[in-house]
Amino acid sequence: MKIPSVEEQKKLPPDGGDSFNRLVFEQSPYLLQHATNPVDWFPWSDEAFEKAKKENKPVFLSIGYATCHWCHVMERESFEDDEVASLLNNDFIAIKVDREERPDIDQIYMTACQMMTGSGGWPLTCFLTPDGDVFYAATYFPKHGIYGRPGMMELLPGIAHTYKSKHGEVLRSAGEIRANLEAEGSHGSAVMPEESTALQAFGMFKDNFDETHGGFGDAPKFPVPHQLFFLLRYHKRTGDSEALRMAEKTLQAMAMGGIYDHVGFGFHRYSTDREWVLPHFEKMLYDQALLLQAFSEAAAETGSSFFKSKSEEIIEYLKYRLEHAEGGFYSAEDADSEGVEGKFYLWHFDELQELLENKDLQWFTKAFNVSEKGNFTDEATGRMTGANILHLTHALYGDGSQKKEAEKSHRNQWKKIREKLFLPREQRVHPLLDDKILTDWNGLMIASLAGASQLLENHEALQMSEKAFAFICKNLMDPKGELMKRYRSGKAGLPAHLDDYAFMIRGALELHQATLNLEYLLQALKWTKIVHDKFSDPRGGGFFFTESGTKLAVRRKEAYDGALPSGNGVMAYNLAHLYHLTGDISFKKSFEALAAFFGGPISRHPTGYSYFLSALEIMMGPVVNLVFSGIPSGTDVLQPLRGKYLPFTICLGIEKGKEDECGDIAPFTRNLKDDETLHCCHDFSCELPVRGIQNIKKRLNELSVE
Repeated sequence: MKIPSVEEQKKLPPDGGDSFNRLVFEQSPYLLQHATNPVDWFPWSDEAFEKAKKENKPVFLSIGYATCHWCHVMERESFEDDEVASLLNNDFIAIKVDREERPDIDQIYMTACQMMTGSGGWPLTCFLTPDGDVFYAATYFPKHGIYGRPGMMELLPGIAHTYKSKHGEVLRSAGEIRANLEAEGSHGSAVMPEESTALQAFGMFKDNFDETHGGFGDAPKFPVPHQLFFLLRYHKRTGDSEALRMAEKTLQAMAMGGIYDHVGFGFHRYSTDREWVLPHFEKMLYDQALLLQAFSEAAAETGSSFFKSKSEEIIEYLKYRLEHAEGGFYSAEDADSEGVEGKFYLWHFDELQELLENKDLQWFTKAFNVSEKGNFTDEATGRMTGANILHLTHALYGDGSQKKEAEKSHRNQWKKIREKLFLPREQRVHPLLDDKILTDWNGLMIASLAGASQLLENHEALQMSEKAFAFICKNLMDPKGELMKRYRSGKAGLPAHLDDYAFMIRGALELHQATLNLEYLLQALKWTKIVHDKFSDPRGGGFFFTESGTKLAVRRKEAYDGALPSGNGVMAYNLAHLYHLTGDISFKKSFEALAAFFGGPISRHPTGYSYFLSALEIMMGPVVNLVFSGIPSGTDVLQPLRGKYLPFTICLGIEKGKEDECGDIAPFTRNLKDDETLHCCHDFSCELPVRGIQNIKKRLNELSVE
């Protein structure tokens, strides 16, 4: 599983051989993990499919990612095994894909797997025809069959025999699956979701809410922060306290659970149990981004010091572990170290005895549910391991249950204990850092940091956001202004998808709101035009995930939110924001076409489209529009709005010397050229202009509490 370094790659023979395969020339850490497998891997390429056609062999497609625990298990059991490799090399063309670099490929074959089996996950294992059509799909396979699940040693000969002996049936089956993939999502409803859809979604969230442990449904539990975004906005618009309560309880439960790294900060991927205690230990950049937004929004709305501290701790984790020196953020940390999932994060009681004085040890073991016998159960075997995973039963501070003196005492005590644990833990073997920089995930983080800078009054978050934005523009944007997908080891490449543009537009718009810098808005508008040019469907509405001309079996449109919000959902939010910001009716028309295309599934299953619902909330309004003109350079006119949760407030600054440029973007501003003036419109009417910096700040203070 060791990734060859650049220096090691240079020493390898250029013509293949037993010591490595073609993946050694890739940039993906996941593909490089497999570069020394005995399997004759190809990356996704025309070469691989041409070879499959020439030799009339099926394609074995394996999709995963660098920090996936079960991907590592399957590699150790099968892909590093000479017997399995021999079967693959003799009867198949083997292709390995990093789903984070090529979500377009993963999206198609994951959907096929879910159609065929009712479930999905990674590693994703598919068998394809030489034309790329899938005829068999599943997830993890052991080397040998167990508990009714076939193993690779049985599966591979069976698939190879079927492909040869029943070739016509295989091709017919693959053709039917392709037709189903093409049909799914190809026809829109042409019906806009009604305003009552938000109420319907809220009711469904209430019915599915776990009153005991927070979150929705049973195990496994995923954070899904975009569902909390919707609940917070629903509460803000309607005043329904139940929506806020569900969001608060869920955030607090996650922050107290084992899914949170209490010593090193940051959130693990998801919880395998209902109580948020036993996680899958990988840490993903997108989870940190989305949860930072959720916690900072909740902190601003509730005034909770606990939520604020979690937001700041996520930022701290980014700084010391995921931030590139020049800006931008790495993708993830692995679940495994030394071949054991979670080993880096677990504690044995004797270790804690050596590190902590008896008084601190007693307090710590009680607060964090530590046992001398251990509290950690191995997920695969169900056995106790003797290790402990840290989790809280009660919040240490910030939930309002303690007096300020006790809260301060607990906070200080935990700070000292954490410092005693953090440095020794840093001496352990770290999980693999997936050091590729992805445009889409960075867009989410840029947006969250920009938002947090306002919500938390945290200037450092703004600096990190602006630095990351500059990094992406410098390293992942070509001279035509078009984005690329991935940067690693000084090299950028791979085609950008809808998500890359949608998420970076979101980041640019959030930076514009935090700074009123017109350049961010101009860049957002340029990328929005590219989205319409490359990804739109003028006949049906909505945006394709891939641009036209992509060599894939199916070109798909998706609005359903998974671990990440969908590109169409985020574009809907962007279009609603741009419409209210500029008054340009074309953004409203594009939004309506997009919403109408997905209106049917949104109305039927609204909780699966929570980011889209948040976009509908913005578009339907009411929205408060604040336009500032003639503000002197260096004046922090937005200061009264900081620390406030104002999801339906949109700001525009008319910079001196750029009045005409701003007028071209937002024509309604052409006559707004007065110095030190605020123009405020809300509830479909405009107030009289407010003049003078002090009067402006006074009015903003009033608006922030109305």
